[in-house]
Amino acid sequence: MTGSGGPDLVELGPVEQLRAGRMPRRLVQLYAGLWLYGVSLALMVRSELGLAPWDVLHSGLARYFPLSLGEVLIVTSFVVLLLWIPLREVPGLGTISNALVVGVAADVTLAVLDAPDALWVRIALVVSGVALNGLATALYIGSQLGRGPRDGLMTGLHRRTGRSLRLVRTSLEVAVVLLGLALGGVLGLGTVLYALAIGPLTQALLPSCTVALLPRRTEA
Repeated sequence: MTGSGGPDLVELGPVEQLRAGRMPRRLVQLYAGLWLYGVSLALMVRSELGLAPWDVLHSGLARYFPLSLGEVLIVTSFVVLLLWIPLREVPGLGTISNALVVGVAADVTLAVLDAPDALWVRIALVVSGVALNGLATALYIGSQLGRGPRDGLMTGLHRRTGRSLRLVRTSLEVAVVLLGLALGGVLGLGTVLYALAIGPLTQALLPSCTVALLPRRTEA
């Protein structure tokens, strides 16, 4: 459920997602959301004031492999998808697209955006990155074309362990931050801001970004 003020999020399998109608709108929204998600990560990187929890891990891994940040993100996404197998999660179009598009968008943005010197500009970048990330998350989730790899890991663990979503998400993010820090990843003000703001931002924006699907057909 998205809450009051918008259509409901619906649990659908990969094929049902594609049969649920309004595909032009949903595809545009999905890919716009994923691209903006990658842009938002790049803004936080260029602020040099801290990254989102999973990107602390990505930045740490990038120090040890001849890969760009976006390439590390893509590889990590597919590794996370392997963890879906024992959890019996099924990827959709949005899942595979998420694994590929976000990393490409991040690298493209990093290639054209330099790190500023002025502190106020860096603060503006990290705040803009967090805000844009909230919008991007609401857009791609609201397209109802499948969870991202990391979201599916969270919901799969929630379903298999019976633990609350809040506990599972917090545990995952603490774990990836600690691992990222051990690898030399970037932690800072932006990490704290992201942790505090991304939930409320996404919740506030999701109702207006959720696409209402066609009613399911029933057998006669």
